[in-house]
Amino acid sequence: MNDLLQPFSLEGKVALVTGASSGFGKHFATVLSQAGAKVVLAARRTELIQAEADKIIAGGGEAMAVTMDVTSSASIAAALDEIESAFGVVTIVVNNAGITIPKLLLDLSDDDWSNVIDTNLTGVAYVARESARRMIAAGVGGSIVNIASILAERVQKALTNYAASKAAVVQFTKAAALEFAQYNIRVNALCPGYFNTDLNSEWFKTSEGQALIKRIPQRRTGTLSELNGPLLLLASDAGSLMTGSAVTVDGGHVLSEL
Repeated sequence: MNDLLQPFSLEGKVALVTGASSGFGKHFATVLSQAGAKVVLAARRTELIQAEADKIIAGGGEAMAVTMDVTSSASIAAALDEIESAFGVVTIVVNNAGITIPKLLLDLSDDDWSNVIDTNLTGVAYVARESARRMIAAGVGGSIVNIASILAERVQKALTNYAASKAAVVQFTKAAALEFAQYNIRVNALCPGYFNTDLNSEWFKTSEGQALIKRIPQRRTGTLSELNGPLLLLASDAGSLMTGSAVTVDGGHVLSEL
């Protein structure tokens, strides 16, 4: 490998991706594998992630699927025990698990609020905490990448719970980075804008979707491959002096005029 690109290699690393059954998480798992990591795909239901793990293995990579509920400390610990038995200590964590319940605040039930906050924020904290404990016990450093959103910086109607959770993830990232720096564990956030995925590609063809795209300075949504570079920068030694950062990838959307 070119010496310039060597720091981006993840050879010998064990990487965990939560919420890996679709969208960003599924893509991230493939990218980390292609960079050389042993990849663990985690989700509450394993049927889909097992299929994705099998694809990575068929392509020559090393992968496994584990059941994990990020809102349960016991579930997280059990999953990490299983991972360590098979691959060793996780040193790269991509906290990607997240949900959205788009409703106006006046219409949100208590459960609607709690479910989003518990998954998007509490889950990030629980997984980061348990993973860091194990890295410290093993005497190894690592990288935790928390997937936030441009809604940590800007707002959109009917997403109060989601926006609040993602803004909190960014601030949590900074606070955790400060605490974990002494252990050589870096914590950064990735803040994607709007990307074309299987879940939203049809919506972007509607008049509403097209109107949103017109508000993006680059006048387009992102493709998943455009997250590869930012993800690998934060996950690998190429970003070894970066901690507490929030990297925005959005075609300039947060810069758009009010």
